Amino acid sequence: MPVAKLTLEIEIPHSQSLKDRRQVIRSMKDKLRNSFNLSIAELDDVIVWNRATLGIASISSSSTYLTGQLQQIDQAAHRIAIGLGAEIIDSYAEILSE
Repeated sequence: MPVAKLTLEIEIPHSQSLKDRRQVIRSMKDKLRNSFNLSIAELDDVIVWNRATLGIASISSSSTYLTGQLQQIDQAAHRIAIGLGAEIIDSYAEILSE
């Protein structure tokens, strides 16, 4: 069964504190969860306030469906980030199948 994995590197230039960072990341996670059937988690330690890494996973019986879903998630994440004053500086998608 194929599993899709998407990693997003996010820069939050206006973040001056951990609270600013959490607000952007929480909002992005909630909006993506509400729009897609996926699992999402923050992958890095909170060392730098203006950067974050999110890991997104989805599972389906169809690799074709997952490919399309990853593209939609990536596009939505870019739109959400812009709306929150953040920027996705890197994204890496991978589909693992057994």
